[in-house]
Amino acid sequence: MENSFDKKLAQQIVATVKDVCGQNVNFIDRTGMIYASTDERRIGSFHEIGKQAAEKGEMLEVDTDSLFAGTQKGVNLPVFHNGSFVAVIGISGPPDQVRKYAYLAERITGLLIRERELNTFSRTQAEKMNYVIHSLINRENLSQAYLLDTLEQFHVNKNGSYRILLIHIHSGRTPMNTAEAEQNIQQMFAKTGITLCTFHYPSEYLAVMDSSRFPLISPVLAEFACQQDGRLKISVGKSCPVFQLSESYETGTAAQKSIASSTDRHYAVFDDLTLELILSSVEEGCKAEYLRKTLDALDAEDISLLSVYFEEDMSLGHTSSRLFLHKNTLQYKLDRIYKKCGLNPRKFRDAVVLYLALKLA
Repeated sequence: MENSFDKKLAQQIVATVKDVCGQNVNFIDRTGMIYASTDERRIGSFHEIGKQAAEKGEMLEVDTDSLFAGTQKGVNLPVFHNGSFVAVIGISGPPDQVRKYAYLAERITGLLIRERELNTFSRTQAEKMNYVIHSLINRENLSQAYLLDTLEQFHVNKNGSYRILLIHIHSGRTPMNTAEAEQNIQQMFAKTGITLCTFHYPSEYLAVMDSSRFPLISPVLAEFACQQDGRLKISVGKSCPVFQLSESYETGTAAQKSIASSTDRHYAVFDDLTLELILSSVEEGCKAEYLRKTLDALDAEDISLLSVYFEEDMSLGHTSSRLFLHKNTLQYKLDRIYKKCGLNPRKFRDAVVLYLALKLA
């Protein structure tokens, strides 16, 4: 990427980022040389912290001017594309003020690079995958000959059944963590033999999987999702004929919503969902009102107790043992919850209302 990254595109990127953050922006190569900048006087000069950021592969901040050669106060972020180093983006200004633009700058860079790579009449292999997958899931009209040729190229049987896999990368992560997650995803695709995949801007990967191989791949996906330290969540849509993959995408999106707010669930298959399908479709306004009427009066201890109580199928004995409480103490606490919120966890109807609230929270 470094060898093919021309100065004209770099200058376009720094100008675009400056339009967003209002600060001077530099593009710095591995040697520390500034080769594009919104301050033309700095082009061709040496930037010591930029060189260090490239060598370490991590964001470096400078709180004071002139401590390092050619360096001003600011944030210096190494940017990668498809696993390759592109440049260090230096944003001048107080770090506390400009730090928030680092992730945005990285994404703008990726977007503009992808735009440059796109050529309508001469698509690369990656562009073909992107074009075909998005056309299938969006029900767009494609040239039948072109589609069949591309599917054959990526070993997709036109008469087979397939599933859409969605991988959502957590947007709150740092750019370096995001780049690492993207690299891990590519390695996982290679390991599982997934050949038809694409990046869906700004934070999602889409892939097409052979339904007949899914029972073998599913455990790998589940383990991979758990190993990523909260960086991403994986969902899988239902099995469909290849020309009906829009349905698999829609159901995969529903599965993704079912785990979006969960802190301990990172993998979901549409086929396995039941109650989650209903809960994930609840509008935010209705959800907030439901929680206000049910859980607002309860504290964290009450909610934790209810979670265990429902996990133990409302058994007083099992719940008492798990929480190391006497049965009388547990009953007292359940009665206190009843007085607080007006819902009795020991009555089936009220328990259902509270259980749904915990699932929505």
